[in-house]
Amino acid sequence: MSTYTANNILNAVAAAAKTLDERKEEVNRLNVFPVPDGDTGTNMSLTIQSVVSNAANLPIGATGAEMRKAITTGALMGARGNSGVITSQILRGLCEGSQGAEAMTAETVAAAFAKAVEVAFQAVRKPVEGTILTVLRDAAAAAKNAADEELDTEAALDAIVAEAYASVQRTPDLLPVLKEHGVVDAGGFGLAILFDAFTAALLSRSGTMVDALSFGRGAHPKVEIEQVNDWEGSQYRYCNEFLVDSDSLDREEALNFLSTMGDCELCVGEVPKFKVHVHSDHPDQVLKYFLDHGQISEVFIHNMQIQSAERTEKLAAEEEAEKKPLGFVAVAAGEGQADILKSLGVDVIVSGGQTMNPSTKDLLDAAASVAAEAVIILPNNSNIIMAANSAAELSETPCAVVPTKSVPQAFSALFAVDVDASLETNVEEMAEAAAAVKTGEVTWATRDSKDAEGNPIAEGDVIGIADGSIEAVDSTIEGAVLTLLAKMEADDADTCTILAGEGYADEDLEALVEKIEEAYEDLEVDAQRGEQPLYPIVFSVE
Repeated sequence: MSTYTANNILNAVAAAAKTLDERKEEVNRLNVFPVPDGDTGTNMSLTIQSVVSNAANLPIGATGAEMRKAITTGALMGARGNSGVITSQILRGLCEGSQGAEAMTAETVAAAFAKAVEVAFQAVRKPVEGTILTVLRDAAAAAKNAADEELDTEAALDAIVAEAYASVQRTPDLLPVLKEHGVVDAGGFGLAILFDAFTAALLSRSGTMVDALSFGRGAHPKVEIEQVNDWEGSQYRYCNEFLVDSDSLDREEALNFLSTMGDCELCVGEVPKFKVHVHSDHPDQVLKYFLDHGQISEVFIHNMQIQSAERTEKLAAEEEAEKKPLGFVAVAAGEGQADILKSLGVDVIVSGGQTMNPSTKDLLDAAASVAAEAVIILPNNSNIIMAANSAAELSETPCAVVPTKSVPQAFSALFAVDVDASLETNVEEMAEAAAAVKTGEVTWATRDSKDAEGNPIAEGDVIGIADGSIEAVDSTIEGAVLTLLAKMEADDADTCTILAGEGYADEDLEALVEKIEEAYEDLEVDAQRGEQPLYPIVFSVE
């Protein structure tokens, strides 16, 4: 029999909170009721995060009783929305049901779940099948079966998680609105995720059962998410929730009053702290009643009509954003560079450059955010190419890197894109276009050094860098640019693109362009604001 300490359990709760926070948008998208009472995933996540925050204040070596109190208090104080309040009561029941247990066994787990069902169902005056309560009850039944079969703790927890997911998949058969819109219950799914992540963390597993089951994807039919835009079918406009401090509040009387004010009424907790939730058109009367019986705090009043409209608009925008064949991520150091790259078709700009190289994770997250069947990364700096390659290897979406060493190279690469061609063909063509671009950069020397030919460089000198080699030293920016152009064989080039850095004045840029055009009559010069730091001029010839 495995022994789990209070610290083991709290760490597992924290891991479950983190997992739910990461997956809350999955849960949110399942919320299809006419009046979304907040977002289910977000509300459940905020509730469990409050538990973690409260538990973090426990002293080292806290007892089981102290741990249970921290969990129940944190859940009650942080409960948000209907789903959050019910989640708080489930946690309360689990804690109350585990009192006196000297070890976590299948039998003690079953007792805790039985109490959780009792407490959670008492909190809801009109329980509805096919919701989070159904999933809880089915999970509790699995816990009882595990105890009856004398399974060990690990097997019992696995059975609970498996049944929770199975129950979630059955919710559309119990609640018509779910089946009508092809989804499972949001609160039930969130609860299953919590059970799953808690178990995985407690048993020191690297993955959760939901991934093994491919729930909601893969073998399981993908559901079509649709927002129910039927506001007229709802009777109440405002969602009201708050805490009450009272030594005299009668919970049943309070619930009777709330039922006259609206629906989805909840009053949970015990003297002296209660959590109240109700949908009503008269927040003023609701608040007055409880002010007459004690003190209120943490008041949240949401206009659900506005919330529903915003949600509908958001989901409509998501539906319109269909995946395109090819997307692009590019690194840029200045606002002007970013604007030009976006105008050329780049979907996501990652901030970075010579002095601030983005990480593999930064690039991986950016690639994941692009709604495309394949993604190309343009690192635009030699120091970033390796991180970009790592991101491409780790990306779940097909991803490749065009090894651009400068933003001007990215410009040319993007002009070579053929959205009808394959990822491999585009990478090849774009890389070839980028390689034809010669890049020059002008900045100031930060210390004494030598140029490519061994000539001395003093700190503060203007230096010109051509494809990574210091090829010009001058007292002025213009002089360095002209020297670089000569060494980069601008006589044989057709175009010169200039990006002016932050702090480089427009009038100075105009003067520089005039000098270049005087020196190279056949060279077409295109000057833009790049706003990159540290490098007053970045340019290319091709």
